[in-house]
Amino acid sequence: MVFRHVVGRASGRVRLRLPQGPRRLSAALAPAEVKVDRAVGYWLLGCSGMVAGMVSVGGMTRLTKSGLSMTEWNLTGRKPPMSKIEWDAEFERYKTFPEWQQRKSMTLDEFKYIFWWEYGHRQLGRCVGVAFGVPLAYFLARGRIPAALKGRMFGLFALGGAQGLIGAWMVQSGLDASPEQRKEIRVSPYRLATHLGMAFTTYSLLLWTAMDVLRPRQVLEQALEKAAAGRRAALSLGGDASKAAEVTQGLAKGLARVRGGAVATLGLVFTTALSGAFVAGNDAGRAFNTFPDMDGQWVPSGVLDLEPLWRNFFENTACVQFDHRCLALASTTAVGLTLASGGASWAVLPPHAKAALVGMGGMVCVQASLGVGTLLLYVPIELAAAHQLGSLVLLSVTALAAHSLKPVPGLRAAPLIAAGAGALSAPGLALLATHKYRPLSPDQPPPSLRRASLRGEARGGGGGGAFKGAVGLWWAGWALLPATAFGGACGGACGGLWLWEVILSFVGSFSCGKPAA
Repeated sequence: MVFRHVVGRASGRVRLRLPQGPRRLSAALAPAEVKVDRAVGYWLLGCSGMVAGMVSVGGMTRLTKSGLSMTEWNLTGRKPPMSKIEWDAEFERYKTFPEWQQRKSMTLDEFKYIFWWEYGHRQLGRCVGVAFGVPLAYFLARGRIPAALKGRMFGLFALGGAQGLIGAWMVQSGLDASPEQRKEIRVSPYRLATHLGMAFTTYSLLLWTAMDVLRPRQVLEQALEKAAAGRRAALSLGGDASKAAEVTQGLAKGLARVRGGAVATLGLVFTTALSGAFVAGNDAGRAFNTFPDMDGQWVPSGVLDLEPLWRNFFENTACVQFDHRCLALASTTAVGLTLASGGASWAVLPPHAKAALVGMGGMVCVQASLGVGTLLLYVPIELAAAHQLGSLVLLSVTALAAHSLKPVPGLRAAPLIAAGAGALSAPGLALLATHKYRPLSPDQPPPSLRRASLRGEARGGGGGGAFKGAVGLWWAGWALLPATAFGGACGGACGGLWLWEVILSFVGSFSCGKPAA
């Protein structure tokens, strides 16, 4: 006797039940023809890829400090300077704004470099708008957009238009900054987080909608049924109905756990990426350039110095980076719990669902290695850009994993997975709650923005340095495994540099005393 996977629409539950004879079994296994408009799906995938490219270019624009090079904005754009006279006029206009007061040594050639980054970012945004709007009008006119997706399409179009306005609003915060301020002039971290969060939302919705078109619910149900049929061939239940019921019930619960875990992980990954916007907006990546501690402390001094209290989570360099570390740890834990929660139900997962889940597990390790490597190497532009792009890749594979199990109602398990994911971050939160905060005195310098050298630095004696080195080696070895398995040149190169730094730290921890300044 064999079993069959059935998705109950009325009850909202997944059940695996025994078929009543070979004829009904063959009828159940006969897949119904589902029409898929691949042109619409591929168009949406292409638009999501363009948004991902725009996010990457935007990250390079920020990392090269090019975002304030264009001092005016209009909807249709304008042609770039072409002649020497036009470039001189553009450069003189830039000199009237506050950023120039801190960059007076800039030459015209250096200004051209940052201008082209910002100009390219804005033009790419307009290209994305055209690439989405024109085909949308065509598909609507031909009646090829499903009725259930029309509202979402108009919402995506509105998001794209709002993104341009938010970008201009963000840049204006840097142009209006006071030229007398001591800290580096940059855009508001709140506006930067809004801009990046809107871009990630648009990308995620485009990708999810493309999957809805290319893999509608009926296709996903058929894929689950096909995988269950393969499992039926591998099992021999010997006509024991009670044994069959026990096995099928366990498989259904396992699928629900995996689905709930994927959805919870998707939310955590998105939140972690959004917290990274505040790290970038406060330039927090150039402080506390040690790992796993933060300049010799597990909770940095001054982490809650600002008043009112809520400002620390968005403006305080120490608190912002501490939050990002905790969220990254929670996301990594959530991925591990999701992969471990399936149990025997992995046998009935469709191949595309397995691929997405395995990719999620591998990518979270690569992303962790990119993040720690970026921190230890003092935010090199190439590595920081790869880290931002890695967050999009991780978000993508997590969304694909959640979507591939869309017919399985596992949302009830999401709070449990999220609670378990926070278990490893609980010690950090406990330290944060019980830590005795010492406000910085007026003559005490702010947290260092230099690259914290790991070579030979042994804070608190050789034992502490050896312990941190051992922890770092364990973390590095764990994070480099997926890079090797996937042959990721970027993750492997980053991990190699990072591992080299940690080895030097481990060796240097046995030296006596502190290095000379």
